Amino acid sequence: MDDIKNKVIEILADVTSTDEETVRSWDGQDLFQNGFLDSMGTVELLVQIQDELDINVPVSEFDRSQWNTLDKICDQIRKL
Repeated sequence: MDDIKNKVIEILADVTSTDEETVRSWDGQDLFQNGFLDSMGTVELLVQIQDELDINVPVSEFDRSQWNTLDKICDQIRKL
């Protein structure tokens, strides 16, 4: 597992108040459809990504379908 994915897991664990092992088990699942993330959690996720990874995520360009799984979040971060 790469550094970005590990950091995203750490951030998601913090945002969702869940342990990292549980977040790892979500791999491949739709985080919104399965209730792991909601609108407030999404904002917290984006803020933490910006703060901890020093990556600006424009909310105006946020497309939920491109950020709905662990791998997609990592892919979007890599693009930025």
